[in-house]
Amino acid sequence: MRWLFLLLVVLNGVYYVWHQQEAPLKAKEVAPLSLYKGNQQGIRLLSESQGGKQVPERGQECLYVGGLASKEQLAALRQRLLTLDIGAVPVVGRLGDATGLWLQIAPQSQRLLDQTVLGTLSRDFKDLKHKIMLCEGIATGE
Repeated sequence: MRWLFLLLVVLNGVYYVWHQQEAPLKAKEVAPLSLYKGNQQGIRLLSESQGGKQVPERGQECLYVGGLASKEQLAALRQRLLTLDIGAVPVVGRLGDATGLWLQIAPQSQRLLDQTVLGTLSRDFKDLKHKIMLCEGIATGE
């Protein structure tokens, strides 16, 4: 009977050690968020931010349409846009990280090129894409 009692005590000790290894870790103490905020209170939009990097104004952004593989497709797209009274100028060189040939849409014509017109053009021209990027630093064909 003594051996049975000792066996149960040893098994209970082994079970205790095994159970302690599976126990969840203590939760890490986290500093309150108010310490990290400092003088910033609440959430601000990028357009509302005053310091650091300035958000470009709407007039500094240009709409680019393209991503086409051949100059013939680009010329056909430009002709199609001209029939819709949308001014477009070919972009010389690469347009950021985008591949293919692109057209820069004139700022006064951007309002004419809405999502329905872009949808129609993308059905007619395979792989047609559009981007809104900063105008400065892009070389155009004119």
